[in-house]
Amino acid sequence: MPSPVRISFLGGLGEIGRNCAAIEIDGRIMLIDCGIMFPEADHAGVDLILPDFTYLRENADRVEGVVATHGHEDHIGALSFLLEEIPLKIIGSPLTIGMAKNRINERDVADRATFIEVSDGDRIQVGPFDLEFFPVTHSVPHGFATAFHTPQGVLLHSGDFKLDMTPVDDRLTDLAGLGHLAKDEGIRLFLCDSTNAESAGFSESETSIGQSIQDLFRAREGRRIIIACFASHIHRVQQIADAAIASGRTIATMGRSMNNNVGLARDMGLLSIPDAKLRNIDDVEDIAPADLCVISTGSQGEPLSALARMASGDNRWLTIQEGDCVILSSHPIPGNESSVSRVIDGLYRLGAEVIHSGVARVHATGHAKAEELRVMHSIVQPEWFIPVHGEFRHMSEHAKLASGMGTDPEKIVLCSDGDSVLLTDKGIERTDDISAEYIYMAGSVGSLDESVLFARRILGQDGFVSAVITISIRGADAEMVGSPEILSRGWVDGAEGDGLRKEATEEVRDVIEESLRSGVRDRQSLEKAARRTLGRFVNRRTRMRPMIVPVVLGAHEAKQSAKQGNKQGNKNSGGRKRK
Repeated sequence: MPSPVRISFLGGLGEIGRNCAAIEIDGRIMLIDCGIMFPEADHAGVDLILPDFTYLRENADRVEGVVATHGHEDHIGALSFLLEEIPLKIIGSPLTIGMAKNRINERDVADRATFIEVSDGDRIQVGPFDLEFFPVTHSVPHGFATAFHTPQGVLLHSGDFKLDMTPVDDRLTDLAGLGHLAKDEGIRLFLCDSTNAESAGFSESETSIGQSIQDLFRAREGRRIIIACFASHIHRVQQIADAAIASGRTIATMGRSMNNNVGLARDMGLLSIPDAKLRNIDDVEDIAPADLCVISTGSQGEPLSALARMASGDNRWLTIQEGDCVILSSHPIPGNESSVSRVIDGLYRLGAEVIHSGVARVHATGHAKAEELRVMHSIVQPEWFIPVHGEFRHMSEHAKLASGMGTDPEKIVLCSDGDSVLLTDKGIERTDDISAEYIYMAGSVGSLDESVLFARRILGQDGFVSAVITISIRGADAEMVGSPEILSRGWVDGAEGDGLRKEATEEVRDVIEESLRSGVRDRQSLEKAARRTLGRFVNRRTRMRPMIVPVVLGAHEAKQSAKQGNKQGNKNSGGRKRK
């Protein structure tokens, strides 16, 4: 009897980003992608979000490697973090691996990776995994659909794709190859990109955007043009460069990832920009505005990106001038809309003209829309289908679309992060879930607990209120020293705040005195009583829910704290005593 195949989803189902799935054959694990997700507005202080590596950590000795379907951060951005815990074989196109290496080298973990480069049509064996790679068009070059030839038949993962019939590099999605695979061996299970399942029709060709960009350049002769796009979108960069050169401009790139990817793509022959037309951003002061085009990162409004710094007047290389034209050649990723809007607003305030996808044709999606998905399903004709990559509504619409294309509704399985399924001779059955929590990363601190984010949200919304209480205990006797001190930030201010703090002081004093009379002496119980009383008062009087922070000090601790405060005050004032 053929051995079963297990598929577990660590991320990417029900969200945009964190794409990561585990395929298990004969006790070995191969990942499909390992990406990050970018934080949303309520993720205070979070830089990025990783898949949950708990399952991989627990089975580290069984992890073979990862198939990197293409070079976007939501598919390869977490590889460097996983490499810190598990050595990996990383399989992908030379460009995808080159982009992954940029991040891997930054974290100094390249020695823990074995890189295996593959090309269109290659079929390779890695451990028990028989892998075949089919070219697909997307918004980054050299993406793949990947076929796993397994004991349970062919498992096909589409990768991110669209059906662009006139791609910039003439590299078409290999529908013929996929058709032969479906006809000769059949597709037992299909995992397919769902991002645009809600969008009717066909996506625009990338080449159509090149013509639109050329028109924008021609209409703005004599003005400096700054254009932002994804650093990985090499085809878009090529079309921008072509338009700039045709209008007699010199090109400068700005932003670390843009500089890295442009350099990589030029070295690989995937991007054609003459040396004479490319200048370092540090060396553009002598170029007249009419003769310059700057290609920048920051199209998603990332707070520290080159474009965001321009919008805030804090960019070390460029200052926005009246009459500059800034083009955002992208569409906001869900969750980034407010960040992009702030950047646009900042650019307008500085006198720039801003062109974005809401007012002009400056971006084409890299994901298949509904009619393209129908074409793919008509060719693949899978026995079983699991929609992947998208929010839950996208996957639900994709499931309906697959049913309409002839897949038995009983053989369409909607999954979420943490789900595991087993593919056997009998079909697909659900098995034990795995951990798939969000792992929040912030600066050099590393991962943050959900409780930290919860506290930050409260502080950001309603501030905090603290009650500082000093207790003197002598044997069996205990009393409060003075009155509780109510401190607050971000709660209420002015005369109204003074009145509320006075009332709060009285209520906290009453409950602490009552607790002491009842024989309560331990700090934890006293702080609990103060927190409950203060929280109820604040909510009752203001209908707000700030963080409540009770602090109970012994008389000795309070005295030491006061002394320390005085010493610090003297130090800050130069050690001079008041006369």
